[in-house]
Amino acid sequence: MASQPATSSNASRYFFLFLVGLVVGAICTVMALRAIQARQDKFPDSVMQVMARHSGQLGDKVKQNRCAATDTVPHVRALRTMANDLEMAFPGLADDQRFQTHTSKFRAHLDAALSAPPTDCAAADAVAKQLGESCKACHQDFRG
Repeated sequence: MASQPATSSNASRYFFLFLVGLVVGAICTVMALRAIQARQDKFPDSVMQVMARHSGQLGDKVKQNRCAATDTVPHVRALRTMANDLEMAFPGLADDQRFQTHTSKFRAHLDAALSAPPTDCAAADAVAKQLGESCKACHQDFRG
């Protein structure tokens, strides 16, 4: 009968070691996944987020009826600045003719909006819709 407590003791030790192994394995897996995630390039997502924010702000200005050039031009200018980085943000697409066409059209719309800034809400709304259509066309081709 003296051996029976030793058996349950061994079983509890093995179970404890098994649990420790699971915890250590889970921690190592999380650390490995975080390391892989940290190595991913954040630049493309950052460019898209900044452009989406400025496009949204431009649309918000129209909804708020704040459509003077001083309200809309800073966002158009920021979008134009970010548009210069599209090829750098997506180097795998830089040689694709469709991508070049989309970025050229997008820049042309922005250049037109900067050369003749929208001074009323109808013009600002037209610029916002035109830019939104440019974004949508590119995203349909490359995001799926």
